[in-house]
Amino acid sequence: MTDDQLPARLFPNRFPEAVDPRPGVPQDDCDCFSQVHGRPPGATTAFHAEIQDTRAPGWLKLLEMIDAAVTDGREEFRPLPELSPEERRQIVTLPASIGRLTAVRSLVLYGSNLVRIPPEIGGMTNLEEFSPYTSRRLHWFPYDITRCARLADSTVSTRSVYGNYKYRPPFPRLLPPGDTVLDVENLDPARWGTTAARTCSVCDGPIPVTGPHQAWLSRMVATDVLPLLVNACSPACLDALPAGAKGHVPTPHRGGAIEQPPPR
Repeated sequence: MTDDQLPARLFPNRFPEAVDPRPGVPQDDCDCFSQVHGRPPGATTAFHAEIQDTRAPGWLKLLEMIDAAVTDGREEFRPLPELSPEERRQIVTLPASIGRLTAVRSLVLYGSNLVRIPPEIGGMTNLEEFSPYTSRRLHWFPYDITRCARLADSTVSTRSVYGNYKYRPPFPRLLPPGDTVLDVENLDPARWGTTAARTCSVCDGPIPVTGPHQAWLSRMVATDVLPLLVNACSPACLDALPAGAKGHVPTPHRGGAIEQPPPR
């Protein structure tokens, strides 16, 4: 039998939400950096400053879906197709309750409007597959995702992340904590990247009231090298971090004008 005589193979659509016919725009534009061209000399980046509207219908539905998934013990959590495009657009982070999804093996967030993922994702101890593909406003991930020891497969739009090997967009500059007492449950995301830092990304101890000691570290997570934001309780925990991925900044750093390897 020749190739022309072979029956056509049908491949399943892994991301049916990509062809949602309902009206509405599920994803905002992002101009943090070019995702199709190299960075100009001296370019800088900053964290997304959006705050989640916890009264939005999409957020409230997401909370209900997480509760239902915890109750029924489902192994795949794919919430976005159950939301309208406008409801999807309302969600810029995930609830901390995502850490309760300990039975979930596959987390699919295709085409989300997310700008950050909470560190509680590290509580998803059975997670094996992570797919935030085409979430083009999602530029970094919490270091806590490295606690998902079973995570083996990922589908990430790596051109959208800081320090990617193709274009090397710069990392936002991280500042050391000051002397001011903060509410670590309500941080300014424009300053800290995250809206809450409850426990250390490294040792799981409490974060000081003056805020976390932060660092960037690019590491292989499943099948992608991801820029990871570390929120540590002390400089000692930062010193305990492993080396960076090959072909990326080799040590933990504070971003900004840090020298990166040339694009490939």
